[in-house]
Amino acid sequence: MTDRRLLPANGRVAAAHLRDQVTAPRYEQGQPASLGAAVADLLRAPEGARDRQLLHGAALTVYDRHQGFAFVRAEADGYVGYVAEAALAPACKATHRVSSRATHAYRDPDLKSPDLLLLSLGARVRVTARQDRFCQTQAGWVPEGHLAPIETPEADPVAVAQRLLGTPYLWGGNSALGIDCSGLVQAALLACGLPCPGDSDQQEAALGQTLPAGSAPERGDLLFWKGHVALVADPQTLLHANAFHMAVAREPLAPALSRIETTGGGAVTRHARLTGVL
Repeated sequence: MTDRRLLPANGRVAAAHLRDQVTAPRYEQGQPASLGAAVADLLRAPEGARDRQLLHGAALTVYDRHQGFAFVRAEADGYVGYVAEAALAPACKATHRVSSRATHAYRDPDLKSPDLLLLSLGARVRVTARQDRFCQTQAGWVPEGHLAPIETPEADPVAVAQRLLGTPYLWGGNSALGIDCSGLVQAALLACGLPCPGDSDQQEAALGQTLPAGSAPERGDLLFWKGHVALVADPQTLLHANAFHMAVAREPLAPALSRIETTGGGAVTRHARLTGVL
């Protein structure tokens, strides 16, 4: 494997299973952890550029801690990178995910009590008690109606993605505070229990069944361009996080295809149909 985004190795350490594949000063099995912050950047290097983001409760494997940063692998998609060590928390086996666009974790099971953390769609929590339509979690008390059991996936990725309409565009973003095209697709598919890589090129290589050029689009299809991906909301409409609107937006399909091509995005490189949804 040569994709550095998926290779748990750096100049200090490598995952133990890579012992015969890469040279490293030491090899580690890694220690389980989870993300304790509401959201954290997954960085290309310590204090480097953001590649993606991690959400509260994300399951991680930590291979190294050094000068305030941890070298980690996200278990959801295998993405590796660096996260601020202060954002980590002990491993927590999640039972529920946030199913609303966002929610608050409160100090008490009372909407008037102090809010402790803003949790995005897709954040993961462990429910340990229920009281007055609130669930007690490691983050605080969360409204019960904003959570769904992890073992009960959703059926429609488009319906999930629509909850994030209007979310500001953020390169590498994965949360209701800011998201990019591949982050939107990943959020929608993970909520439906479908594995999904983090970046659009990885998604283009891995997701769905390729349809012949000119195939009629259907709800839930994926359209790919170089560096971009969009969901088909219906045969006439795209749903995507994009820099033109600087937000998650719906737009008519035909004008969007024309705009993307004439502004340098080129033609669609792949039309894919997902299985196991809808």
